[in-house]
Amino acid sequence: MVSKFSRALGALALAATLTAGSAFGEDLKPFPDSSRLVAVGGSLTEIIFALGEEGRLVGRDSTAVYPEAALELPDVGYMRALSPEGVLSVNPSALLVLTGSGPKEALDVLSKASIPYQTVPEGFSHEGILAKIKAVGQALDVEDKARALSDEVDKDLKEAEALTANVAARKKVLFILSMQDGKVQASGTGSAANGIIALAGAENAITDYQGYKALTDEAIINARPDVILMMDRGGELAVSDEALFTHPGIALTPAGQNHKVVRIDGAYLLGFGPRTASAVRDLARAIYGDALGGN
Repeated sequence: MVSKFSRALGALALAATLTAGSAFGEDLKPFPDSSRLVAVGGSLTEIIFALGEEGRLVGRDSTAVYPEAALELPDVGYMRALSPEGVLSVNPSALLVLTGSGPKEALDVLSKASIPYQTVPEGFSHEGILAKIKAVGQALDVEDKARALSDEVDKDLKEAEALTANVAARKKVLFILSMQDGKVQASGTGSAANGIIALAGAENAITDYQGYKALTDEAIINARPDVILMMDRGGELAVSDEALFTHPGIALTPAGQNHKVVRIDGAYLLGFGPRTASAVRDLARAIYGDALGGN
């Protein structure tokens, strides 16, 4: 049985592909009434808690698994498969959604039901995180708080990225989403996995497609990853070291020969919210180890 959290984190990674044309510069307007707010997108919930505005929240979507207090909020469904009934069940006064939430038909129904909603742009980069914080601050009319949080997160990210500034040889990392039936689903560009690998000072081993696709053994061998990166999860989606390193493609890569795999919690690794600088540090240290010196 796959746990609810495993399903949510798997969906988080699979859905986390940058939407072309996301506009970081677009300003949001303060909601007329955000006293009963539903946030859709785990990073938005994290930002709202980090701003100290969690008292407004009356609902979250299934990707919001941090902080632990967020789990006490009603779950209105998965961000890309919302139902109007689920959202309306908590009687919201406003709906704040991350780019890619939907389906559009559900959001249209909510809009016709006089539930104001605004969309926060998603971007898997340092700048993208700051843009999300700014947008949330605008929507909740707490721009001073948002600027303070943005400055703090900006400084933290710069310090985390500096860890790998002097690394001589960049490691190649293959992010594997799943290995069901031995088929490797891996990340290309334009994804949260690609973004966090870059922030940690490494290179994505796969650059010839966007999003997530199944790789042939030959493609894995040719990619020559130094490190395998995976979400740390259980249930049917878990992959043992034995299954990973005996895979015929992975076994012939530097990562397979050196048994080099890094497993990190999915929401922490791929969330692109206030905790991302810490995730960058953890990933960089796991990839480079002693090569980071005293940093």
